[in-house]
Amino acid sequence: MSKVDPYLLEVLRSAFDTIADNLAITVMRTAYSEIVRESLDFSTALCDREGMTLAQGVCTPMHLGSFHDAMVNLRRVKEGDIFPGDVFIFNDPFLAAGQHLPDIYVLAPVFVDDAIEGWATTLAHHSDVGGIVAGSNALGATEVFQEGLRLPILKLYNRGVPNESVWSIIEANVRTPRLVFGDLHAQVAACTNGVREFSELIERYGLETIRAAGKALHEHAEKLVRAELAEFPQGEYCFVDHIDGLGENPSPVTFSVKVTFTGDGVVVDWSGTSPQVAGGINSTFPFTKSCAYAAIRSVLRQNVPNCHGFTVPIEVRAPEGSVVKPLFPAPTGARGITGYRMLDCLMGALAQAVPDRVTADGSGGSSLPTFAGTIDGKQFVFCETLMGTSGACDAHDGQEGVAHIGANQANVPIELIEARYPLRVEEYGLVQDSGGPGRLRGGMSIKRSYRILCDNATLNIRSDKRAHPPHGLFGGLAGGGSMTWIHRDLERIPVPALPLAPLDLRKGDLVEHVMPGGGGWGDPKQRSEGDIVRDLQQQRISPAAAEKIYRGK
Repeated sequence: MSKVDPYLLEVLRSAFDTIADNLAITVMRTAYSEIVRESLDFSTALCDREGMTLAQGVCTPMHLGSFHDAMVNLRRVKEGDIFPGDVFIFNDPFLAAGQHLPDIYVLAPVFVDDAIEGWATTLAHHSDVGGIVAGSNALGATEVFQEGLRLPILKLYNRGVPNESVWSIIEANVRTPRLVFGDLHAQVAACTNGVREFSELIERYGLETIRAAGKALHEHAEKLVRAELAEFPQGEYCFVDHIDGLGENPSPVTFSVKVTFTGDGVVVDWSGTSPQVAGGINSTFPFTKSCAYAAIRSVLRQNVPNCHGFTVPIEVRAPEGSVVKPLFPAPTGARGITGYRMLDCLMGALAQAVPDRVTADGSGGSSLPTFAGTIDGKQFVFCETLMGTSGACDAHDGQEGVAHIGANQANVPIELIEARYPLRVEEYGLVQDSGGPGRLRGGMSIKRSYRILCDNATLNIRSDKRAHPPHGLFGGLAGGGSMTWIHRDLERIPVPALPLAPLDLRKGDLVEHVMPGGGGWGDPKQRSEGDIVRDLQQQRISPAAAEKIYRGK
């Protein structure tokens, strides 16, 4: 390993982490939109001069592993055209190794003596980037051209001077320019701070020390991961999971994974997964790799640095033209649901190898309701990443009100929704009998209901796990499935889990969304009498369900 004093290396590792976290704090404190500031759908990273991640902000794991592919592409495309004061912007999955169009990268180089020595990088999910659906998560899109504004690698600032042409193009193509510009400025501010802080760190410790520490950190992370993977039960572990499918008559989308521990590494192979679909749920390959990194990282017990080195022992394979490695011009706008399902599928495989480190299936990541309309001639778009519930594990029942392991995100506070949008949240709570039964019970479903207060609006929603509810483990039963209804007068209109087009709403309509409940762990007949009584007292289960599930106790 590179010769760096281990105490100094730990100090510099913490410094790298702090810079990455400060990038995140700046975005969070200065962003305009709820999807960034409240839902926390953004990520940050500090990269070395070669574009390899030195540290990641405590943000969205599914984003972070794909920064490297984006940086490799940027350095290739812009070689010889990168200068102090430049700030780059891009989002396109095919032209810029992006993820999907709403996720816009904004990043800046760190220069020392006319040479690039690092990068301050941010990525944020923007409230709208145009396209055929407000919010730019078009489930019914059949090609990327329909999904919104495609940005190849461009200079948002050229040697410190704003590129007004790029700003004008963005303004002309998005429905919410005030929010988008506010979030872009937040990303620029974060990058400016990151450049300053990394420059100060280099000045304090010296360029050669920082370079050596970065190299040593990558080597140390790789060594730790290889050593721990060598202790896993070696062999192949397979699992199959599904997305329910698109539209009124959905066809399931299959995810088939084989995880092979090879001695000091792991291969994640998605052969057998469904071909790419004519809908917005295809996942770009950098995102697919990022999900694999997040899954493996989550079952490691060593204190592994969150740098590029930890990804080196993890090889990801996927067939060309599949839903996890689509070919141009595949739509990818709603690919988040595919990322969550890849993680859930990987957890199903990993549970066979390390059952004490994995929970039963949870709510499957965020639902993504998007409400849009016009008030006083101005368009509004409200979207949030609605997080839910975990499955049970071998140590405790599933938990409610928690984020999926793929995304450290949060639900928008009701007060903010009601203050800023023509919506009233009339119910926000837990659903009885929805947690998967088991020796340890899955977390309960979360329900959120929105009353429409304007004359005309639309609903676009990304949800899942209705036909394929969250699975249990080791005898545990499945959790409750998801459901969405529109209540209109005396009607209750069911909404597809993944509707191909936004649904029209009227003033007074109530949109009721129920997320999936978590799967159970172990045989329900082994649940303790005390746990059953407590569930009854807390109204987590009904007397009828207790009698049906636990009869004979």
